[in-house]
This record gives sequence, structure tokens and C-alpha cells, in this order.
Amino acid sequence: MVIDQVTRFLSHKQFSSGDLWKNVKKEVRKIESEEGVLIFDDTVQAKPYSSENELINWHFDHTVGRSVKGINLLNCIYHANDASIPVAFKLITKPIQYTDLATRKIKRKSGTTKNDDLITILKACQKNQLKWRYVLADSWFSSIGNMKFINDKMKKFFLLALKSNRLIALNKEDKLQGRFQRIDSLDWSDSPICGWVKGMDMPIILHRQIFKNKDGSEGILYLISNDIGLDKESMETIYQKRWKVEVFHKNIKSNTGLAKSPAKKERTQSNHIFMSLLATAKLKGLSVKKGLSTFGLKTKLYIKAQKEAFRAWKQMQTLTA
Repeated sequence: MVIDQVTRFLSHKQFSSGDLWKNVKKEVRKIESEEGVLIFDDTVQAKPYSSENELINWHFDHTVGRSVKGINLLNCIYHANDASIPVAFKLITKPIQYTDLATRKIKRKSGTTKNDDLITILKACQKNQLKWRYVLADSWFSSIGNMKFINDKMKKFFLLALKSNRLIALNKEDKLQGRFQRIDSLDWSDSPICGWVKGMDMPIILHRQIFKNKDGSEGILYLISNDIGLDKESMETIYQKRWKVEVFHKNIKSNTGLAKSPAKKERTQSNHIFMSLLATAKLKGLSVKKGLSTFGLKTKLYIKAQKEAFRAWKQMQTLTA
């Protein structure tokens, strides 16, 4: 009976990013700040044994460096006053089928790019009158189009990671003469470098952050912003907030069962993902009130449920004795 009710609920309508906003709007308004940030990132959830369709198909997963059969989800997280709440999402579907000329295999592709999807979400956030100062994202979203849109149309700041092969001119004359250099060939110092990225007219600042990986190796992160008043400490501190989306992805996979839907149809599959996002948002709100991490709160709820189940079992034993 319960399973039938859940199935009917997941299939009666198509839940959207707009439905997510309606459900989290009240909590967002409580933490909202002019200094808030919008964090974008996508995640791939492997579903190797599910049937392929427009939603579940092959997506490139940059964390493993290859294509993976599963779900690709683009998330927008709002972070302010030490709280992080999902405010928008886009399921990456691939409805267009075509034949690969090299392999002769049928493949799928999306009708939009993830950069297109990011711009669509930004427009929705503006329409929802959400307060924010910076857009944070990794190098997969640092396209010229995205940076121009945030600067020119949104009138906001971005702080993004750049790939090492991006080109920059260090002064206006070099820009006009077309003299650009790869950012990994620049003579870096402790202070950010001012310049112009190839393809953009706005001045920007660049910073090279050097850090240690868990295995002890050295990593390099190139950061770019149109907020030319930032210093290196500010750039590193603000961009560190981008990690909140990684924690969110861990939550939806570990705490709210993103991959555990037995649904077979695309609508119920996508609605299960929506409910996973909503449950994570609600769990986060409750964890803030209780002063616990989401993982700690989940454990507490699980123990309480186990105790209640054991109590009910004992009562049944007494009644049948």
C-alpha cells in the first residue's frame, strides 16, 4: 500500500527546479545576505544496471576521467551566513540521438550545453530576487560567455577556476596587438595579476593558488575574478566556499538515496531525484536548528527509528503471547 502511494506521488506530475525553489524559499530568506554566493557544479551518479533512456545514459565524469552510465545533475547552491541550501537544479537529459560516423554506434546528446543551463539558472535566481554577490564554479564553467553574462547582464561578480592553457594579455597594448600568454607561463608573485583574458573586454584579476593534496603532492589552482579590488587572501577565502557543493553532493548520495530509486520511467526517476534534493535541503535546515551535521542528524534519526521499530515489535510479541 505504502509503495503504491509513493509510486503514484512520483508519477502524478513532473517536479521542476521551480518546485524546489517554492519549497526552500522560506528557509533561504532566513539566511539571505547581500554577500551570499551562488555555487555551481555538476555530479554524475553511476547507474550501470539501469536501462538507458534520455535521463540515464552516458556522461563524462571528470572525477574519474571517463564516460559513465548514469545520471548527470547540475546543482546551484546558495551559501550565506554559514548555511548552504539548494535553490535550483537541472537534470542533464540527452533526447537527441545520432550515429557516430567513426564507430557507427547510436549515441545521444543534449539540446543545450551546461553553460547554457548555468545562464538559465542565473536568470531564474534573478527573477526570484535572490541576493548574492559572487558566482563560484570550477573551470568547467569558466567560459567566456558565462563570464560576460555575469558581468554585463547580471552586474555581479564571478570567482572561477581557469584551466592552465587560457590566454591573457598583461596590458591594454598587448591586448590590442593580440599578444597573449598562457597563464601557466606567467611570472607569478604573491599578488594577483591584472589583465585581459582573450575574448573579453573587461579587466580581470588572476591569482595562482598553490596547495597540498592529500597524498602530499602539490596542486595549482588558477582563479579569475572581475572584482579587481580583491587581494589573494580574499580570493582564496571566497573560493573556498565552493567546497560546500561537494559536501552537498556527498549528502544527496549518502543521506537521501539519490541512486536508490527502483523507478523504471523517466518521470518517476527524475521526481525521485527532485525528492532527494528536497530532502537534503530539509535535512540541512533541521541540522542547523539542532546544531548537528547532516550525517550526525541522520544517525540520530536512524537510531530513533530503530528504537521505535523495536518497541512496536515488543508490543506485537506481547499481544500474541
